[in-house]
Amino acid sequence: MMQNLEINFKQIDKIKKITKEEKNFRIKNLESFKASGFPNKRQEDWKFTDFKSIVDSNFKELDAQRVSSNINKIDLLKNFEHNYVLLVNGNLHSSNFDYEEKSKIRINNYDKSIDYEISKNPLICLNHALAENGYSLEIDKNYKFKKVLVIYNLFTKDIKNKILNNKNKIKINENSELHVIEYTINESKSKFINNVYENIILEKNSKFKNLFMQNNKSDGFFHKFIKNKLSLNADISNLIFSSGLKFNKIDIECDLVEENSKCNILSALFLKKNEHQEIKTLVNHLAPNCKSNQKIKKVLSSGSKGVYQGKIYVKDIAQKTDAYQLSKALLLDDNAEFNSKPELEIYADDVKCSHGSSSGNIDQDSLYYLMTRGLSRKDSSKLLIKGFLNEVIEFIKNPSIKKFIETNLEYQINEY
Repeated sequence: MMQNLEINFKQIDKIKKITKEEKNFRIKNLESFKASGFPNKRQEDWKFTDFKSIVDSNFKELDAQRVSSNINKIDLLKNFEHNYVLLVNGNLHSSNFDYEEKSKIRINNYDKSIDYEISKNPLICLNHALAENGYSLEIDKNYKFKKVLVIYNLFTKDIKNKILNNKNKIKINENSELHVIEYTINESKSKFINNVYENIILEKNSKFKNLFMQNNKSDGFFHKFIKNKLSLNADISNLIFSSGLKFNKIDIECDLVEENSKCNILSALFLKKNEHQEIKTLVNHLAPNCKSNQKIKKVLSSGSKGVYQGKIYVKDIAQKTDAYQLSKALLLDDNAEFNSKPELEIYADDVKCSHGSSSGNIDQDSLYYLMTRGLSRKDSSKLLIKGFLNEVIEFIKNPSIKKFIETNLEYQINEY
């Protein structure tokens, strides 16, 4: 069990340029975290993931002191033209928007202004208490990005036994559009925790597509909570391809607060031995004529664990809601584990809502059919796995980015 957890109130005193109100808010959150500790299975939102046990078994010591952001260089992706933001250990290091009208874009260090509530999630409380790093990005009205924005999330070699708390904010104003690839690069060979809170605001008629992936396997432990707020006719899509992480939990809360807003949450994950990945979603339909679509697909090999907890909430005034939710898992080994908890909570009567979950092994008839056509059992399995996951990749329209994702996913499957 971890004996040394260096998280105390003196760390709040070291944070520069904060108001008395913010300091009190941070203290309350730290008190809340210290009262509960890291989340465990007794908490409903963590019923399939005992994070306290995971931390205790992987860390003998852990501290939350701020770390440096010094690097020599980074190799940018050559697969397609793109703008970029570079984060180093959560700190905003640099940015480049040469393909865009720079006057339409504002990028700054994390804004410490308070617009958050005390959470029941201890990791969010810890973030609210100690976060100093991150970025704030705002796109002006009536501007659509010409090229995708890649957010390089780099962790340096010297990160060890740290819990990094970062906070980000993206605001896309009226009639604007942005596509982002969040690309994690981990150079550390040691264990650490990255704990992120992200606030995304979409104004009227805005669009945002966010894609998650990383360049290689990682022994890091990642938790990210994303709070989305959608206004009239806003459209958001989250595409999750973040396979290869030792531990990863993405917690997405999406509030459809005005009519005709849309939310898509899609994933295609290939998990290998000792990898643990959870996707938790809460889509709140708070206005009429809104749509949401959730499709979670996971392939799990020996010793891996996949979790999906998804809830659709429909308020009484949210008539004409169209909400769909489906999770499917392909288990390649008896030691693989998949847990699913789909939920509907509906208070309107004129809605179209559905949810479902299934898991099973590779279809033996399909496997036999491919083998009779000359493929080996292993190649037949790989082909069926690729077909199972490709349905999500088809959602990507840009040919270069689509090819990049397909190549990355195929590399993971070929290692199986």
